[in-house]
Amino acid sequence: MQITIDLPPDLEEDLIRQAVQSNVPIQTLVLQALRQLIQRAPSSISQWSDVVLSYEGIPDFPAFESYRDQLLPPREPELF
Repeated sequence: MQITIDLPPDLEEDLIRQAVQSNVPIQTLVLQALRQLIQRAPSSISQWSDVVLSYEGIPDFPAFESYRDQLLPPREPELF
């Protein structure tokens, strides 16, 4: 498959410079970058942010399960 995209000049220059430094064709460099992005995308999307992960909660807040005995029983479904 062939895809044509318009790159901003600064990104094009960075790609050319990186390709020359790595001694690989630009196409190879772009393919490698896309493969890396696709391989790690699910994990980065499913990751919680550092703010959420570092949250310690409220120490004296009662556990959710402690209110379970106060819940009303489920209603019987009405069929007709």
